[in-house]
Amino acid sequence: MRVLLTAWGSRGDVEPLAALAVELRELGAQVRVCAPPDEEFAALLARVRVPLVPLGPAVRSVVAGTKPPTAKDAFRLAPELVAARFDALTAAAAEGCDAVLATGLMPAGARDVAEKLGIPYVLACFHLAGLPSRHFAPGKRPGKQSPQEETDNRVLWEQDAQRVNALYGEALNRHRAAIGLPPVDNVRDHVLTDRPWLAADATLCPSQGMTDLDVVQTGAWILPDGRPLPEELEAFLDAGTPPVYVGFGSMAAHAPKDIARVAVEASRAQGRRVLLARGWAGLAPIDDADDCFVVGEVNQQALFGRVAAVVHHGGAGTTTTAARAGAPQVVVPQIADQPYWAARVAELGIGSAHEGRTPTFDSLSAALAAALVPETRARARAVAGTIRTDGATVAARLLIDAVREDGPSASP
Repeated sequence: MRVLLTAWGSRGDVEPLAALAVELRELGAQVRVCAPPDEEFAALLARVRVPLVPLGPAVRSVVAGTKPPTAKDAFRLAPELVAARFDALTAAAAEGCDAVLATGLMPAGARDVAEKLGIPYVLACFHLAGLPSRHFAPGKRPGKQSPQEETDNRVLWEQDAQRVNALYGEALNRHRAAIGLPPVDNVRDHVLTDRPWLAADATLCPSQGMTDLDVVQTGAWILPDGRPLPEELEAFLDAGTPPVYVGFGSMAAHAPKDIARVAVEASRAQGRRVLLARGWAGLAPIDDADDCFVVGEVNQQALFGRVAAVVHHGGAGTTTTAARAGAPQVVVPQIADQPYWAARVAELGIGSAHEGRTPTFDSLSAALAAALVPETRARARAVAGTIRTDGATVAARLLIDAVREDGPSASP
C-alpha cells in the first residue's frame, strides 16, 4: 500500500505529516510526503527516513521578507501552488498510489489528482478556524472583504467561499479541464469535503457541535523526539532556576517588533532567566548578560518540561507541546488560528492570552506574572495528563481502513 501525504505551509503543517508517515510505515504502508523544499523540512523528514517530494517554492522565501506578504502576493502564489500540486502530486502518485491526504494552506489540486486516479482523498486540518460554522466567523483571507456591518455567520462564510474561489477557482478549473474533469463551483467546500479530519487534541480543541461539517477528530499527530538537548543548553539549564522560553517559530515578518528586548526585560522583571529560540524571526540577545541563552532548532518535547513558562505565537504544534509538558504559556497571537489557541490557553487556565499582536514591557510583564503563579502551573500539569499522544496512530489506522474499504469513511 502506498500513501501520499501533502502540505504547503510552516513546520506546524509538515511535522504532523512526518508523525503520520511514521505510523503508516509501522502498519506496512509506503509513504511519501509532498511538501515545500525548505532545508528545515527536508532535514526533519530525513530524520525519520521519509522521502520528500518538493512542492512549490520554499515557504521561507515567501514569508521571511521584511514585511508580511500582501494580498497581491497571495493572488500570485495561489495559482502557482495549484499548478505545483497538479504537477508534483500527479508525478508522485502515478507509481501506484492508493490514497492522498492533504493539509496546510488550502490544498486546491490534491483532491482533483486523487479523483482522476480514482483513489481516496482526505482533507486534514489542525484547528477549526477554517471550517464553516454557525458559531464563529471565518478568519481573514485576501480578496474582497465583508461589510463591517455584516454579522450573520452564514453570510460571512458564503463570502469566504467567494474569496477562495477568487484565489484558486480559475487555476483549479483550468487544470481540471486539462485532465478531463468537470469544473467545481465552490473550491473551499470541494477541498474540505463534508468529512474532514481534525488532527488536534480534544481537550485543547473540542470539536463537538462547533462546525457544520461531520468532523473526524483523531487527536494531534505528534512526532516523538528522542534527541538529546545540546550540552551548552543543558549547562545553561543546570546553572540556575528554570528560564522563560521565548520563541515565534516560523513567524518572520509577522513576529512582534522588538519582541526579544521586550521579552528579556519582562522576564528579568519577574526574576527569571531567558531562553530565546532564534527561529525564522532571528531572535537574538539584547546584551552580554549570562542570564540569556539562544537556541536554534531543538527538541521542544524535552525542553518545555524544564522551563518556567513558554512565550510563543500560538501555533497548534507549540501549544500542544507546551500543554503536554505541563508548562504555563503566554500566547502572543499574530495570524490565522493563533488567536484561537491563545483563547483556549486562557480558558483552560494553563496560561495567558496576550491582548494584541505587539507586546510592551508592561503588557508582557502582566501576562507573564499571571502565567508564573503556582496555580497556573498546577493547572497546566493537570491538563497535561489529559493530552492524548496516539492521534497519529488513530489517523494511520483510519487511512489504512479507508483504502481497504475504498474510502467510505474518508470520502465526502
